[in-house]
Amino acid sequence: QLVESGGGLVQPGGSLRVSCAASALTFSSYFVNWVRQAAGKEREGVASMYTGSGSAYYADSAKGRFTISQDNAKNTVYLQMNSLKSEDTALYYCVTSDYALDEYIYWGQGTQVTVS
Repeated sequence: QLVESGGGLVQPGGSLRVSCAASALTFSSYFVNWVRQAAGKEREGVASMYTGSGSAYYADSAKGRFTISQDNAKNTVYLQMNSLKSEDTALYYCVTSDYALDEYIYWGQGTQVTVS
């Protein structure tokens, strides 16, 4: 089970951190991805972390602005988003996979991020 939280309304240029809490089994040695879906647009994977090693991967749209991290004690993955733009407005999902930013398996319910 994946439970996202932390979404909200933020002004352009602002920051927001969203969280994904997972079960211990889910958290062990999977890729945990942040995938966003904006209205009228295709879904986009923005960041991924291999929980076994802590290796992080980013889409070009996220590089330099977003940071994915994990807290092993809390089985939680975070996405820190800085310098937010209106085009970052989307429903952000936490998703597991066997590959970074690809072949998604289990989805959370999503948390809305609105930049306006």
